[in-house]
Amino acid sequence: MSLAEGLYGRTSNCRAQSRRLVLSALGLAALCVLGGCGDAGFRPLYGTASLGGVGAQEKLATVDIAPIPGRVGQRIRNELIFQTTGGGTPAPPKYRLDIAIRETVISTMVRKDGNAGGQIYNIEAAYNLIRIEDKTVVASGKSFGRASFDRVSSVFANVEARQDAENRAAQTVGEELRTRLLAILSTTA
Repeated sequence: MSLAEGLYGRTSNCRAQSRRLVLSALGLAALCVLGGCGDAGFRPLYGTASLGGVGAQEKLATVDIAPIPGRVGQRIRNELIFQTTGGGTPAPPKYRLDIAIRETVISTMVRKDGNAGGQIYNIEAAYNLIRIEDKTVVASGKSFGRASFDRVSSVFANVEARQDAENRAAQTVGEELRTRLLAILSTTA
């Protein structure tokens, strides 16, 4: 067998596999359309499709975010309020989101003199989504945020670096909680 025959033989084999793959994908798509996969509950989370007759943003606006103690707690709450209302007026609340946070700092890159060259700021946010109407807990869970920052000799730079890390971790927690709220509210009435 020559080199050309070996290559052409492999090419035709790859083409046959590609055709089978395309036909399988088309068959699967046809089964989904004919089998009603569109009615099986698959909906875009961020799209314009409605969640139970109400738009996603309108449903998020019905969540009242309870105050969270501390500077970082206030950052998380502000982030969530902005993400759920879009900066607009909130709707009459149907749900209340209670959040308790725990903050930790881990030192990394410890130098010979014992000072840390870097640190990681962690937030653990435990949440409960409560239906106001009957005071039942609809969902609960935990969300986490982490952000690293460097330690230098300037006290002011260290304070600013830590606050920046706190803000980044709070934003991460806020975004994650918004996504969880969308998922939860899309399945609850």
